[in-house]
Amino acid sequence: MSKPSIPQGTRDFSPAEVRRRQYIFNTLRTIFELYGAQPLETPSMENLTTLMGKYGEEGDRLIFKILNNGLHEKKDADKEKLNSEWNNIVSRPYSTPVVTERALRYDLTIPFARYVVMHQNDIAFPFRRYQMQPVWRADRPQKGRYREFWQCDVDMVGSTSLINEAELLCIYQTAFQKLKVPVTIKVNSRKLLAALADLCGMPEKMMDITIALDKLDKIGWVGVANELKERGITDDGIWQIERVINVKGTNDEKLVAYADIMQHSAMGMEGINELGKTLAYYGNLEFGISNLDSEREKNIVVDISLARGLNYYTGVIVEVVCSSEAVKMGSIGGGGRYDDLTGLFGLKGVSGVGVSFGIDRIYDVMEELDVFPKQLAEGTKAMLVNFGGENETYALQILQQLRAANIAAEIYPDAAKFDKQMKYANRRGIAYVLLPGDEERQKNMVSVKNFETGEQKMMSVGECITLLKS
Repeated sequence: MSKPSIPQGTRDFSPAEVRRRQYIFNTLRTIFELYGAQPLETPSMENLTTLMGKYGEEGDRLIFKILNNGLHEKKDADKEKLNSEWNNIVSRPYSTPVVTERALRYDLTIPFARYVVMHQNDIAFPFRRYQMQPVWRADRPQKGRYREFWQCDVDMVGSTSLINEAELLCIYQTAFQKLKVPVTIKVNSRKLLAALADLCGMPEKMMDITIALDKLDKIGWVGVANELKERGITDDGIWQIERVINVKGTNDEKLVAYADIMQHSAMGMEGINELGKTLAYYGNLEFGISNLDSEREKNIVVDISLARGLNYYTGVIVEVVCSSEAVKMGSIGGGGRYDDLTGLFGLKGVSGVGVSFGIDRIYDVMEELDVFPKQLAEGTKAMLVNFGGENETYALQILQQLRAANIAAEIYPDAAKFDKQMKYANRRGIAYVLLPGDEERQKNMVSVKNFETGEQKMMSVGECITLLKS
């Protein structure tokens, strides 16, 4: 019989890991609620027609499709209908719908757009939602990249106000401050990238330019320039891009320089104005972020090479990376403005903006930085030794008193050897062991042993409860 295993790119989570992950979720949930966002959940699977064609060709290839059950019962007319629906999405005949009509969700944004369209009459707009659920991608597993992973999104739909973008920057800033993760928050605009393509005289090459620029941090300018050339960008176009990339200075200085270079581009000026207004709103809001030191005030950076891979972004885009030199990790968050995402499902004119937290990568970063609170390792605070007989009955009575006082406690279920019970408590990392023996039962007391100090003292149950609560 082969050894048990799990699918590549998935993981089991131990009790300690689950507690740490819950700490991240609870921290974010508190912040989202503070900003007026409401919780939402959608199914793990969606109709294939909901997902396909929304993430670009590369994204479509990474969607996990679910094999139909009861395939033999499908009628030819049903198969023809499925193929017809499929061919409205992709540009070539494809037989996949005959064997699969559903898929695991790729992200939380497209299902959210589908939800908004389906429930538009029940929603009060502007609608703020947050969502924490797993997603699946048929990607090649590597450090920080999994096939099953959790996303945590917060979105605001039904408003074009740039206050929303500024508030999302505040949410990022507050969240990572509370999680003690040093970050750089990069901002850009898809409109600037479109203007950059116009500047090159090749507007049809915007996606090629965007894909190449997105690799700037990994392969440097020389590598990007070579890729641009391979993608058909002219030498003059590459020079124009390099001129923009080389702009340095503060965010305000960069925007002034971009305005000078793109002054004849209406799209470029619109993107510059949106970035400037977003940063101005953020400047007014950041005073609400407690203990925001000077270093954190500088960690929002205008970066024109920021592209974001998803096709549905139309305005301001955001990406978060850990700024600690001790941690090598890609983006741990990102998002942006999507002007007509619900239009994909027939509801036109509903603009939205949202950001996502990469929970698994954030976990890995926090673990490497060793910033999880130490008390998260605590589960059971006290264990009662089981001496059997009448002492077992007495121990159960104490156990219920501890739990009634909201103290996490357990009893060793078997009247095993004392050494075995103590080894169990030590391995579990339980701080206190309670000894309800003959003498303690007769005196209506309990002996309490502190595992860290080794100190042991007999006391009343009430005194024990006070000690454990302190």
